[in-house]
Amino acid sequence: TQQLVKNSLLTQERTIPRKIKEIILAFATEFIYSKNQILEMYLNQSPYGGTAWGIEAASQRYFGKKAKDLNLEESALLAGLPQSPTLYSPFGSRPELAKQRQIEVLKAMEEEGFITKKQKEKAQKTLLKYKKISNEIEAPHFVLYIKDLLIQKYGEKTAQEGGLKVTTTLDLDIQNAAQSSVAAQIERLPKSYRVSNGAAVITDPGSGEILAMVGSKDYFDSSIDGNVNITTALRQPGSSIKPINYAVGLINKYNAATVFIDQPTCYPNQGGQNYCPLNYDGKWHGLVTMRHALGNSFNIPAVKMLKVNGVRAMIATASAMGITTFTNPDNYGLSLTLGGGEVRMVDMAQAFSIFANGGYKINLHPILKITDKNGKLLEEYNPPTSPIFGKKVLPEGVAFIISDILSDNGARLAAFGGASELVIPGQTVSVKTGTTNDYKDNWTIGYTPSYLVATWVGNNDNTQMSGVVSGVTGAAPIWNDIMSYLLKGKTPEGLSRPADVIQKQVCSDTGALPPPAGSGASCPIKLEYFIRGSEPKNQPPGNSQVWIDKNTQDLAKKGQTDNLELKDAVVFTDPTGDQYCLTCPHPTPEASPTPTP
Repeated sequence: TQQLVKNSLLTQERTIPRKIKEIILAFATEFIYSKNQILEMYLNQSPYGGTAWGIEAASQRYFGKKAKDLNLEESALLAGLPQSPTLYSPFGSRPELAKQRQIEVLKAMEEEGFITKKQKEKAQKTLLKYKKISNEIEAPHFVLYIKDLLIQKYGEKTAQEGGLKVTTTLDLDIQNAAQSSVAAQIERLPKSYRVSNGAAVITDPGSGEILAMVGSKDYFDSSIDGNVNITTALRQPGSSIKPINYAVGLINKYNAATVFIDQPTCYPNQGGQNYCPLNYDGKWHGLVTMRHALGNSFNIPAVKMLKVNGVRAMIATASAMGITTFTNPDNYGLSLTLGGGEVRMVDMAQAFSIFANGGYKINLHPILKITDKNGKLLEEYNPPTSPIFGKKVLPEGVAFIISDILSDNGARLAAFGGASELVIPGQTVSVKTGTTNDYKDNWTIGYTPSYLVATWVGNNDNTQMSGVVSGVTGAAPIWNDIMSYLLKGKTPEGLSRPADVIQKQVCSDTGALPPPAGSGASCPIKLEYFIRGSEPKNQPPGNSQVWIDKNTQDLAKKGQTDNLELKDAVVFTDPTGDQYCLTCPHPTPEASPTPTP
């Protein structure tokens, strides 16, 4: 009765006087009308989403039939809608909530004795067949995303009926180009790849404006649950999360020349069992600098970086950058840096925008202006003239070095080759890929100071893609197509080096300072960027006496006591304390890959 009064006679404002009126009118209604009459009025006047007011309109909208012809499972779904028609709409951005709400209604019906347990279970399992909706709406995922934001801020009734005029940041030309790219690339992939869907989000990192949002290859394709908005859904990011981990390392005074030993490594008590990460290519690479570890997306150095940083530090930095889904650090282990925590694509776009903005955070803003039905200005967003007016989240030097590594095609040659889909000829673009180890999610995220593009391919039902899908065969071609479209004819934007970033020559194998001239020692040399104060101070390691396994002629394993000999060797120790013999033979053992480039 109170719902009927609220929907029919009162506004949605939340005030004490309105609540008092609601109670008084509810009593009056109960006095004048019977329960059946009240229920009839409620069913005929309640909102069911969009233009569907009343149960008859809702029945036609969702199932294309009269209300008297609805079956149990259809009736239960519609009965649950009026509480929040947009949130629970099966045509909305989160149709799984409609199913959850239907189950709640069926459970209540069983508890009240209206249906049996058998009827409830049958209705829960029955696949609902919805009426095919028209495809006249443009950018449907973005439109519903905006609608959800309006409801959160202004309430369902005002958003639906308040006559709000909303000016958004959407660029329809970019939106249409991105939608076409996603759809075309998914169709182009071989059927053997087992990929049915894709998504993309495009932003201006400096202003936070969302320029395009493609939530699926086709919103109107019910066979893939196309109305689900992947850009706001929870998915695992694979290796695309690694730059945040390495950013923490740079904050902790490690540097792009810091060397990690990429060799078989296991960590005990990770979720109650040993954690032994492997690389995508199934190989171990010996001494690897941070630059080449991130560029080639090697897994073992990333896990070691997280080991020395600490999971709590990574989660704190990720949260500050805009990842809203990492909660209690105790719930995560070292696999977090390989994508072992769920994220939203819009949050990843927010986080990567901080790299693009030189360390400054500009919140995503999909709405520019809102006025009410009388033209009164309710809110307006005026983008900053520069990212430096945002909140400083990372030191400028950290953002610069991460962006420089991600734009360095030479740093990723081993994994991607020199002419991959990550290269936009004539442009400086920073980019990272990611594939989850169960082949359910495949990402590419890249940016310039003016544009950020995040793309994803996979399946909405979480079925695995083929093992041949990687960052460069799935999401990367979509990313390349969209970024090439955005940058066509644009003047290249190089990275701006902060004043506290210096260049220094170091040994390319150990990351140490080159031996002084005349010392008789030497090392291969390269030029690297350093945040001032983080540059190496040590010389390369020299000969020392160590125990060598007579069979392998390599360093003895921990705890080994037999078949040993004491020999002179050059031994390097990485930040985790692991050691590597530079003067010993290192045959490459076979291993199964862990996909995450």
